[in-house]
Amino acid sequence: MKKSPLESARHIVVEGPIGVGKTSLARRLAEHLDADLLLEQPEANPFLARFYQNPQRYALQTQLCFLFQRLDQMRELAQPELFTRTVIGDYLMEKELLFAGLTLGDDEYGLYRQIYDRVSPQAGPAPDLVIYLQASPETLISRVRRRGVEMERKISDDYLILLGESYTRFFHDYAAAPVMVVNSERLNFVDDSDDFLLLVQRIETMRGPREYFNRGN
Repeated sequence: MKKSPLESARHIVVEGPIGVGKTSLARRLAEHLDADLLLEQPEANPFLARFYQNPQRYALQTQLCFLFQRLDQMRELAQPELFTRTVIGDYLMEKELLFAGLTLGDDEYGLYRQIYDRVSPQAGPAPDLVIYLQASPETLISRVRRRGVEMERKISDDYLILLGESYTRFFHDYAAAPVMVVNSERLNFVDDSDDFLLLVQRIETMRGPREYFNRGN
């Protein structure tokens, strides 16, 4: 009997813009599947808080720090002896280019792209499955403000809107792995077990390389 996408995947990534709930869903999935977690570490980036206060000055340092941080994590993932179980992550390596395109000027982006193109092959293959979470700009803004993370207080509404639009364009063309696109507006997969299990069921019954799930369907 053919295994479901969740059963057969070794590396699953939950992605989406700030405030959409990707880390919360990654943690819930890891618990459900008895999987290992590979999470972003924004608190380990010494430039991030300064970037939110002065994006123009600290964008390049912030992007490079994240790039090498993620590269170190992905190198470990490429060693099967270190990860014998399924791994659930909350970021795609390729999203570094998405953020770089938003935050860097032309010259800085050109330099960053040269570095990225040289080091990114070391990150290994694409994940086996990507779960892309979407939400309206209003929802993203509300969630970010409500959770009250100190260094996120400086993020402008305009930046959050632009980020959401950039994610939409990015995933419109993304084809490196199967993608389940999830509208998270009506889903509470953290506190509502029925919502979470419904999402899991939809993922397990995926048949094509790209499918869509809206709680209203």
